[in-house]
Amino acid sequence: MDTVITPERIELPPGAVLKLLGNWKDYQVLSQQLGDRSSPRIKYRRGEILLMAPLTEHGRDASLLADIARVLLDHLNRIYESFTPITMSLPEISGIEPDFCF
Repeated sequence: MDTVITPERIELPPGAVLKLLGNWKDYQVLSQQLGDRSSPRIKYRRGEILLMAPLTEHGRDASLLADIARVLLDHLNRIYESFTPITMSLPEISGIEPDFCF
């Protein structure tokens, strides 16, 4: 699979990481274009947009870490909720889609 970034399509091969220069507005446009797709993931920090297409191993590792977090939280009798994935942002500063949130 080739890397394709156009106004109509965003496609990255598994394991690919692409850094783009961009501002907050560019990040928002790309984020809306991706919608609810799980891949590629998108991250923003001032002046830079990062697109990443995770490998299968990434998903397994993230799931294992989330399971460990749940076990620890249950052991500590903590009340929590978990979400997968959601977009977290500090407008104009940072935006990220973590694998799991607690």
